[in-house]
Amino acid sequence: MELPPTPEEERARIIRGRNRALALVLAAFAVLFFFITIAKMKAGAP
Repeated sequence: MELPPTPEEERARIIRGRNRALALVLAAFAVLFFFITIAKMKAGAP
């Protein structure tokens, strides 16, 4: 039988989840800017 998580463990789990979500958002923005830059470079080429 497992014991319920302590408040400290629960808080750490929530923080890890938020950190993962923030990392995914930042990575998505980086990829978005990369593709926008590539599209602009191709659009500007003669």
